[in-house]
Amino acid sequence: MIKKTIFCCIVLLIGLSSFSQKFMHGAGTGVFINFGTGINKSMPTILTYSPRINMVGRENFSVSAGLPFSLGFSSDYNLNSQNGVTDVSSSTTFILNVPAMFNINLGAGASKSSTKRTGLFAGAGFAYQYGSYASKFFNNTTNEYEKFNSDAWGPAANIGMRFAVGKKQKNIEGRVSYMGSVIEHKISAVGIAALFNF
Repeated sequence: MIKKTIFCCIVLLIGLSSFSQKFMHGAGTGVFINFGTGINKSMPTILTYSPRINMVGRENFSVSAGLPFSLGFSSDYNLNSQNGVTDVSSSTTFILNVPAMFNINLGAGASKSSTKRTGLFAGAGFAYQYGSYASKFFNNTTNEYEKFNSDAWGPAANIGMRFAVGKKQKNIEGRVSYMGSVIEHKISAVGIAALFNF
């Protein structure tokens, strides 16, 4: 499933690059907060790449379709007390989050010709997340949290601001996103990220 997802991302990026005047992208970092039924809440650090194409719009307004995918890792250490004995256990989380988003963009970053110094955007879509999670349940035999892999699908939304830098409408973006799974462990994710768009 991961190979198919990555292949689809590459094909989409190649297609998007042919629309150079409408194609915009950025990269950055942030955190995801993962929580849900049966998993130990985690906060992986993410690297994110955010390509999008403006489908319609003017200088300071656009409607865009994007694929702001993220990779994240975290390692958490936990103290567990059993019968007066304290053990240290670790739980490692890995995630791949791939949302398809439709955004309304206003002001800075809405298009390559925008002259505004600040901008806003908001939108909704659908997201896929694959992750390696630690279970909420501590295993007394191994003194570790049990781990499992899980797929998640569900609706997604994001909102944020952009601040123009330089003369060619490069901008710094702050984004908050949310995804709620409708299957399996019902894993949800809140993302906070900062990106540089170029």
